[in-house]
This record gives sequence, C-alpha cells and structure tokens, in this order.
Amino acid sequence: MFTAKILLLGSGELGKEFVISAKRYGCHVIACDSYAHAPAMQVADEAEVFPMLDADSLRQAIEKHKPDFIVPEIEAIRTEVLQEFEDPGLTVVPSARAASLTMNRDRIRDLAATELGLRTSKYRYAESLDEARAAVEHTGLPCVVKPVMSSSGKGQSTVRSSGELEQAWNYAVANMRGDRRKVIVEEFIPFEYEITLLTVRSREGVSYCAPIGHRQERGDYQESWQPTPMTDRLLADAQDMARRVVDNLGGYGIFGVEFFVTRDEVIFSELSPRPHDTGLVTLLSQNLSEFDLHARAVLGLPIPPVRLKGPTASAVILADREAERFSIDGLKEALSLGSDEGEVEVRLFGKPTTRPYRRMGVALASGATVEDARERARQAAARIRIRYEG
Repeated sequence: MFTAKILLLGSGELGKEFVISAKRYGCHVIACDSYAHAPAMQVADEAEVFPMLDADSLRQAIEKHKPDFIVPEIEAIRTEVLQEFEDPGLTVVPSARAASLTMNRDRIRDLAATELGLRTSKYRYAESLDEARAAVEHTGLPCVVKPVMSSSGKGQSTVRSSGELEQAWNYAVANMRGDRRKVIVEEFIPFEYEITLLTVRSREGVSYCAPIGHRQERGDYQESWQPTPMTDRLLADAQDMARRVVDNLGGYGIFGVEFFVTRDEVIFSELSPRPHDTGLVTLLSQNLSEFDLHARAVLGLPIPPVRLKGPTASAVILADREAERFSIDGLKEALSLGSDEGEVEVRLFGKPTTRPYRRMGVALASGATVEDARERARQAAARIRIRYEG
C-alpha cells in the first residue's frame, strides 16, 4: 500500500525528478500535463492529459483521483480550483494561496515589495505598449521587460534604448502564458552575480541549501553551480528575506528564491514555490537533492542537515530545431570525462519532441574548484548530440 497519493500538476523534467524521489518514499503519483508522454509521466503510476488552465478538467482530475496532496510543478494553473479543494481539507503544496500569488510575477512582487518591505528593483506593470512606455519613465533605461506569467524565462528581454521597447513588448506578449496580457517593466540591476537560495519550509522550521550561482541567456538558465561565495552579511540578509517570504506564503516544501547580489546588498528578484531549474545541480552536489528535500517536506518527513559534497556545476543540453523524430548520442563520450578529479553525470529528460532552445537534458560535474566543475560540465554537455531524422 502506498504512503500517500500525489496529483502532480505539470510533468516536465523537474516533475520527473520529484516523482522519482516521491516513489522512493512509497508514494503513488498521478502525473498531469497538457501533452502525452511528458517526462514525469514516464516514471509515474498514472497519467492525465489536459490543460492546467482548464478549470473543469482540473476539477475532474482531482475528483477522480482524490489525492492526499496536490503538487504544482508549473505556474500556469487555474489556482481558484485549488482553493476550492483546499478549503475542505485537501493539501495543496505549499498552499493554494502560494500557488496563486506566484503564478503571476506581479502578485509575488507586490507581496515582497509592498507587504513585506523586501528590497527589490524599481518596477511598474503595463497592459499596453503606451503603459510600457510610461513604466520606462519610472524605471529608467536600461530596463527588463517580461510577462507576468511565463516559464523558463520565455518572453524576457533587456531594453537599452527607447527604440527597442516595442520589440520587447511584442516578444513578451507573444511568449506569455495564461490569459493575462500584462508585463512587468523593471529596473536593470548591475549585479555582480545572481543566486538561487533553495529554502526548505518544513514542520521543523526553515532551512537553506548553499547558494546556487547561475548564468542565463534569453531569460533561461544555461549553467548553475554550487557553492557561490558570499560574505556572511549578504548571505544572512538573503536568508532573512527568504524566510520572511516563505513564512508568509505558508505550507511545506522547497522554494526557489532568486536574488541579485551587488557589492553591498542583496535584492529580491523572484520566487518559485517548488524545485527550481537551477537546482538541478543538487542531483550531484548535495547529500539530498532539492527533489528529495521537497518530497520530505511535503510528506512531513525529517529534514536532516544538508551537506554540500564539493564544487559542482550543471550545464544544459539544448535542442536547436523543431522535430518529432530524433535521437540522442554522445553519452559515452560525455561520461568518459569523469575521473578521480571530478565526477560526471548526465540526465536526459525524455521529452518526446524538440524545438529551438528546448532543454533536453543536463550535464552534471564536480571538480576541485567551481571553475573546474563548470568547465567539465560544459564539455560533457557539448558531447551530447541531438540527431534529427528526416
């Protein structure tokens, strides 16, 4: 008999790793997504295919399976349905309110900046190009324009001159998810680096993983690494801000809290109430991955001290065209980079189709230093080749 029944909403690569962790703890998982054969469906007990923004289909799936936990893996969900089922006592992870607030960047930003008083960049919202122009008057140039709802950085761009704004607006609108035609225009922060602070909220309290550094292109992560050196003061500041926001959101699970770090201060950027893509590095870097920690927190299991094994990095494996027929090779060559000086692992996600810049896998590597680990991870990722057929 299973320990708990979980309805997973969204079945990408992060959901796949979560299912693996949950299955190790005896859970029965129903993986849901808008397309068949999604990565998490390949390891789950059951699957359902429907759009997460279809309220009736979402409601029917919940009523059919009667889960103990509803675990969102994506932002674009009809969150008012989650609230319907949470009110009578069903557990939404971390909570229906958290899922609703973080589904849209405007709501979580307003919570952080206005209600909690966290340090953020200057920002304004816009629902038209004219409103975007007015927002730039407030933030100044350069600025960043992105949809209030998107995934993996889609629709995000940096505007350095007024002539670039219309293109950025059109790009954001074309790549936004859900049904809200709205963008956030925010001040460009000349940060020294940016981090994800994985923050675990459990019944035992709040704990943190070592800060994860990352590099982005097109608003989407390309590399991540642990540890990222920070002064004690800046780390304590980031941890305090993360604790304040996750305690406000409530519930239990792992939160990916993103910060910009300048020489003198830490600035809150965004938050995801679920495992974070940059946290894929924890599959090799820690004694418990972010997915193990999420499963433990959700199920009410003990959270032991998280130990960093040593410098570790991840590098993504991307497709460069749209295809339904393809193969992946180079695995032997990539894994051969492992040695006594550093491990190498590869995780292929099993996505059924490709498209430009779609993340198809990740290479993981350890090393004597972070730079050594990053170089080994990049080399391993480069050896994985996608062969397109037809």
